[in-house]
Amino acid sequence: MATVLVYLQVFLIGGLICLIGQIIMNNTKLTPARILVMFMLTGAILELFGIFKYLEDFGKAGATVPITGFGSLVVKGAIKGVQEKGVLGAIGGGLEMSAVVLSAVIIIALIVGLIFPAKTKK
Repeated sequence: MATVLVYLQVFLIGGLICLIGQIIMNNTKLTPARILVMFMLTGAILELFGIFKYLEDFGKAGATVPITGFGSLVVKGAIKGVQEKGVLGAIGGGLEMSAVVLSAVIIIALIVGLIFPAKTKK
């Protein structure tokens, strides 16, 4: 029964994030790219103020898998970098923390690009 509750929490938070994105898309003229940046910045700001931790504790992957989780991850790395190396560690820490995610995205994009070659529109 505890597993079902965790699945419901993940679905609730992930679904709520998607619902907010869909409402924004339906009711504004913002492009999907701008909405993604807005969500990433929201995750970064929530992490900066220590709020994202509570969202992550409750929603687990429902909070970390969407782009808000990536924004949070970059800020976590930047904060860690500043604590270890000073102000210049902010850039390196953010990149170091998100390197695995970025590498995975590049590799997956390469594999998908090889399997499904691009076609021009007619």
